Amino acid sequence: MEISTLTAYHCLLFVWYFFLIYAIAHVRAEERPSEVFLYGGQWKYLTILNLVLQAVFYGVSFLADVLRLIKKLRCAKCIISSRDLLFSVLAFPVSTFVSISFWILYTYNRELVYPKSLDAVIPLWLNHAMHTAVLPFAVLEILATPHHYPAKKKGLILLGCAFFLYTGWVLWIYSVTGEWVYPLFALFNPAGLVAFFAGSLGVIITFYNFGEFLNRMIWGQSKFCF
Repeated sequence: MEISTLTAYHCLLFVWYFFLIYAIAHVRAEERPSEVFLYGGQWKYLTILNLVLQAVFYGVSFLADVLRLIKKLRCAKCIISSRDLLFSVLAFPVSTFVSISFWILYTYNRELVYPKSLDAVIPLWLNHAMHTAVLPFAVLEILATPHHYPAKKKGLILLGCAFFLYTGWVLWIYSVTGEWVYPLFALFNPAGLVAFFAGSLGVIITFYNFGEFLNRMIWGQSKFCF
């Protein structure tokens, strides 16, 4: 993709995700189901955190494109390194995990992840913007431009740290409120919960490897070219 086209594309997606964050943050308080928006507010949900993550990623990508357009290559190289690390370790695997896991659980029993009471608050288009569109956008990003993946050990350590930070946040909320972020977790005993979290980590690592595989199949092992 031409750099000018890529710049416009990344700018549009940055604005899009910023708009989604604005839209979900301004859901009218009086209409919010009391059992959903308690301690931690919207920031306890991986879906919302992923929107912030995607906005940051596309903002960084847009900045890198602008620096390339104005020939600030030394600065661009640094920003591109940050962009690629952010995409490979977080933006692609998390968006893939959010989309696929949400719709599998929604199809099985929506009350486990997205109570029906939310339909009166969050319109259908916003639900799909948060849980459906994030996946094709992530795949399109791989098709649009090459990304240099870190060494496998480094990438998985960073991904694991992010996973355990979010898991810790979920457990902290439960310790304070006695309520799980997602009703799904209430179905498990402690051993089952550990197994579920371990399985989730395995799945998100699989998505990390899948993103790396796609990037390699499309772009090969070559470094980013200025």
